[in-house]
Amino acid sequence: MEPAAKGHPVGLFVGLSTLDVIQLVEHVPGSNEKLTAREQTVAAGGPAANAAATFSHLGGAAGLLTAIGSHPLGHAVTADLNRLGVTVTDLAAESPDPPAVSSILVTASTGERAVASTNATGVRLVPPDGLDALVAACDIVELDGHHMELALATAHAARTVGRPTVLDGGSWKAGMQSLLPSIDVAVCSDDFHPPGTYTPADTLKFLQKHGVAWTAVSRGGRSIVWAGPDGGGTVDVPPVRVADTLGAGDVLHGALTHHLAVQGHLTPQGFVEALRGAAEVASYACASFGTRAWMRREEAEGAQFDRPSH
Repeated sequence: MEPAAKGHPVGLFVGLSTLDVIQLVEHVPGSNEKLTAREQTVAAGGPAANAAATFSHLGGAAGLLTAIGSHPLGHAVTADLNRLGVTVTDLAAESPDPPAVSSILVTASTGERAVASTNATGVRLVPPDGLDALVAACDIVELDGHHMELALATAHAARTVGRPTVLDGGSWKAGMQSLLPSIDVAVCSDDFHPPGTYTPADTLKFLQKHGVAWTAVSRGGRSIVWAGPDGGGTVDVPPVRVADTLGAGDVLHGALTHHLAVQGHLTPQGFVEALRGAAEVASYACASFGTRAWMRREEAEGAQFDRPSH
């Protein structure tokens, strides 16, 4: 990896965008039960979209390749992302269909979330003609594994022009094995289980066997387990009073991508520093309800996080 160009790091994020309708509830309702939510918020969501928003909030220039569409609900998604400084390239701009809507219930006492969404089901995105130029213009590429045809084309383009790639492995998806040889850094959730794997150690070995040099598995509030070309270890996650875990992994990846873009050449110490810094941001985000409140809170409190400069 080469250091990012002078000025703000430029990140290209590829994957899912949704409209998130988030309700804070006493408990997840049972069959045929109605309840009144304590609080509600609506925002653009999806792993790549939330990561791009985080990257932008931390001072980077974030571009997002995704599918949203021309439905009024889609306009709300685009407007929210633009407000956060994310440059959106909508590859389904002419589609009249509504975007994927995620219905999310957050349990007030634990911060745990229950999510229902169609995600990218039934949406095929053809890589745009200007993809090579978009990739060449950025410092780093982050992919969430949704819209796999687009992800594969973008990762291949990044490998061709020498741009580092980061994978957000939320869950194992069809086509993922073809994507891994073009990935430099993969940080996966504890729910990411490639074929034949059962533990984080299994996952790290699988990823490295398939060509990923730098790997990690996040485990909620427990330490992050990581491995690199010459060894591995763990990174502690700062303790926090959890209000909402929604989007924590997305924030982790956005912050990690920002750190990596600024660092350039990756070393074991640098990878640990990037994971530690990203975990700090993700933990901070978990202390607020919704996926945007932490940004407003940090701005109100002043510069909270280390934003490495060139």
